[in-house]
Amino acid sequence: MIEKMKFLSITGPKSDIDRVVNEYLSKYEIHLENAMAQLSQVQHLSPYIQINPYKDLLTRINEFAGQLKDTEHVPIRDISLEEIQPLVDVLNEKISKINKKCDELSEKRASVTEDLRCITPFLTLPQDLDKLIHYRFVQVRFGRIPVEYYEKFKEYVYDNLDTIFFPCHQDDYVWGLYFVLWTKMEQVDAVFSSMHFERIYLKKDYYYGTPQKLHNDLNTQLNEIDKELNACHQEIQELLNGDASAILSAQAALNALSTNFDVRKVAACVQEHQETFYILCGWMSEKDSSSFMKEIENDSKLFCVVEDDNNKISCKPPTKLKNPKIFKPFEMYIKMYGLPDYHELDPTIFVALTYSFIFGVMFGDVGQGLLLAIGGFALYKWKQITLGAIIGTAGIFSTFFGFMFGSIFGFEHTIDALWLRPVEAMMLVPGLGQMNTIFVVAIVFGMFLILVTMVFHIINAVRTHDTEGIWFDQNSVCGLVFYGTLTVSALLFLTGQALPAAVILIVMFAVPLVIIMLKEPITRLVEKKTPVIEGSKPMFFVQSFFELFEIMLSFLSNTLSFVRIGAFAVSHAAMMGVVMMLAGAESGGSINWLIVIGGNLFVCAMEGLIVGIQVLRLEYYEMFSRFYKGTGKEFKPFLKHVNKTKFSDHA
Repeated sequence: MIEKMKFLSITGPKSDIDRVVNEYLSKYEIHLENAMAQLSQVQHLSPYIQINPYKDLLTRINEFAGQLKDTEHVPIRDISLEEIQPLVDVLNEKISKINKKCDELSEKRASVTEDLRCITPFLTLPQDLDKLIHYRFVQVRFGRIPVEYYEKFKEYVYDNLDTIFFPCHQDDYVWGLYFVLWTKMEQVDAVFSSMHFERIYLKKDYYYGTPQKLHNDLNTQLNEIDKELNACHQEIQELLNGDASAILSAQAALNALSTNFDVRKVAACVQEHQETFYILCGWMSEKDSSSFMKEIENDSKLFCVVEDDNNKISCKPPTKLKNPKIFKPFEMYIKMYGLPDYHELDPTIFVALTYSFIFGVMFGDVGQGLLLAIGGFALYKWKQITLGAIIGTAGIFSTFFGFMFGSIFGFEHTIDALWLRPVEAMMLVPGLGQMNTIFVVAIVFGMFLILVTMVFHIINAVRTHDTEGIWFDQNSVCGLVFYGTLTVSALLFLTGQALPAAVILIVMFAVPLVIIMLKEPITRLVEKKTPVIEGSKPMFFVQSFFELFEIMLSFLSNTLSFVRIGAFAVSHAAMMGVVMMLAGAESGGSINWLIVIGGNLFVCAMEGLIVGIQVLRLEYYEMFSRFYKGTGKEFKPFLKHVNKTKFSDHA
């Protein structure tokens, strides 16, 4: 069902907007429209521009709340704006001090990490670094050289150069150091530079001992720094946890206040008699609008007009679905396709019934159906997964048809079939011979569903005053008469009953088709529009003929699509027959229960998924295509409830 909507225009003194929003409007669900756009004909309108005073405070609170863990059971209480500001200030001060210490530790850690990076390639060096760095007549250069250049260096240069190179480590580079006399320093440095030697500069008067000892010392420092950092972070966490309730309460209050303040973005202002007034426009449900009007009737500062005639409103009403709890999960499928327009029928209940029913027929098994039902409802209850409720409902119908087909976990002869067995049941079709009963029933059932969707189309057309959609369209009264006659004739034929007189059949078939073919000029005649036929008449008739041909093909293809219901019912039984054969259940010997269990789980998961998709395809393509557009605008409540506390006036 789609809730009935009322369009409200609310006005009052500009300075009073916060009181009205927080005291009245936040209690109700209201879908606000842009007042400037809706009241474009009103003169002297201006946008309501004002900076949100809660944004900065909310940003800080959100930062605190984002660091909290396990907040699911933290109580939310009423809190005033006067309490929030000191809370934020105190937390800011305490956390800033801790963060300053954290920053200092982070800088120190980065420095130690860099030292480790420099030292690590030289761990194999046995000499103390402080001694190497402070040689009197010899300079020591630490660094790395690409492997390919190092090989050339050794082969062509090294023997003729006054230096000693000591390699320490090799990966993509050769890491090491070379010794050079002060007198040869410029020459040797130039040669190494030409070999793409990259120097690493170690700090003088900082490194003492061997690289291995330094590496151990630096790692010890790093561990100590990490402990201090963890302690700082833990201190912040404990500080926030101590005020978790206040933080989350403040977040909820500020979220509501900030959102409600932003109502100004869709409000308009108008000046009259030296006073400025705000104007808000939006949609409420009939029930909420009635309660709202009753609540404000004694408020002298607030004036509200309810518009009952939607034709006088420039924007279309939003769609708010309201269905019984048992059908509500199926709204997910409706939203996937598109919300119904406000004037359309809500197909949720229809989809819930047909989807579950068809799924049950295509996947009829008592045991597997119970597994789907239990598993689906468990997911819905414990994980709040909407699809779980749909699976659970489909599982109930699968269980029902499992009894109808006499199938339990693939065992076809354990229980008696209350109706038929899909693989075995055959019937005599006049003129066609023996056919599987489930196929025939599936086609007849599909024809019935197509007729129902055509009725839905007519109802939608009546609601929108669509003359062509009511009378002359392929899904209108003419289409209903044609396809209804076809359905009745098929049923009479299948049951061996006499068909109506040929004249009646010709009239019931031919007349609707001719009207459908000429729907455009007939509609223009009825609506008194000219010209009756637009463009070239010969071209119109040619185009209309091919469109009629296409319509006939669509009727045929839509009808035959429902054969898949019977096909999957048969294939399910056949697949389980294969599982039973592999398990040895068909031969009468010992049963391999491992194969039975595994086969059931595989079929339940794989075929259940495929059947679910196929049923959804039938809903969307064979049924929705005949009556449903899904062009609705979602009802989005703008405001949030604000707790009954004192808030400053920022108007």
